[in-house]
Amino acid sequence: MIEENRHINVLISGGGTGGHIFPAIAIAQALQKIHPLSNFLFIGAQDKMEMEKVPAAGFQIKGLWISGFQRSLSLKNLLFPFKLISSLWKAGRIIKKFKPDVVVGVGGFASGPTLYMANRFSIPALIQEQNSYPGITNKLLANKAKIICVAYPNMERFFPADKIIEAGNPIRKHIIQIEGKREQGLKHFGLSSEKKTVLLVGGSLGARSINQAVLTHFDLWAKADFQLIWQTGITGIQEAKTQIAKQNTAHIVAHQFISEMDLAYAAADLVISRAGAIAISELSATAKACIFIPLPSAAEDHQTKNAKSLADKKAAILIPNIEAKDKLFETCKALIRNETERFLLSKNIKQFAKPEADISIAQEVLKLIR
Repeated sequence: MIEENRHINVLISGGGTGGHIFPAIAIAQALQKIHPLSNFLFIGAQDKMEMEKVPAAGFQIKGLWISGFQRSLSLKNLLFPFKLISSLWKAGRIIKKFKPDVVVGVGGFASGPTLYMANRFSIPALIQEQNSYPGITNKLLANKAKIICVAYPNMERFFPADKIIEAGNPIRKHIIQIEGKREQGLKHFGLSSEKKTVLLVGGSLGARSINQAVLTHFDLWAKADFQLIWQTGITGIQEAKTQIAKQNTAHIVAHQFISEMDLAYAAADLVISRAGAIAISELSATAKACIFIPLPSAAEDHQTKNAKSLADKKAAILIPNIEAKDKLFETCKALIRNETERFLLSKNIKQFAKPEADISIAQEVLKLIR
């Protein structure tokens, strides 16, 4: 390990969605805790959500002009070579100026140029892969990394076995600290302590099909004897608020994005969610009864595999995306009324929790610094 009084520079790259950004922030916060003399710089894609979320967490970030290569025929692909060259050049300049002791890649567009250039400068790199099926960026970068931290077993199919450490997914500590916060959470969202509460989150960018499952049968949700905290994402917020106002529904509150997720989790008796890796990690750590509606377009349908592995162990309820419109409300209503089943789901999902993953990964980062 490195000396306690030594200043270190840590470069962290990746993003695009909350599933990449929030683990990156969690790793940085764990490093701060273990080694307070750590300096951080993040690199993200200049038009993605990390440019907002990372500074909000107190860290500096630089943006690259980078995006993914479209698999379908698209004029955007004509710009890809120029974006890649620009990003490689800028990542190199940032590395020369910041002089990192180590680089961490969490997946997403910006990770590629950053870790490629870090390797050119002989800077040790660690990759953190959140999912059971890795993204293309992390697969391409695997040979350039010294350590690959994963959250699922059997990842030797994708990465060199001698580099893999099964550490779990890092989650933001304050998110899972919900003990004794239920009343505070209900008050924050303007809801009653006399009713059961459902939290619906479609990921950091929202989920159109889940929003439509609510909007299609909004009259049922409006008349329900339970209340709803609804994170809609940017594309769903206006229609959600229109329907809430139209039906004068006080027990449904809609937010484009919920920053105070600890209060949302604390208030919730039941959570409806996509089955992304970080969502599962947070819900396991908070021991919440869950209905998962996997995103069918996720690579290799890994969200369905994630959710099925929990459903098979009676640790969650799985509703396929295509069935959400027809089944979501009735499944939710039955479960909110069945305290015994909710308790069993809560107890079983808790067994999947790895709340110290951020510390484990931070320790591996420090080991790379000589």
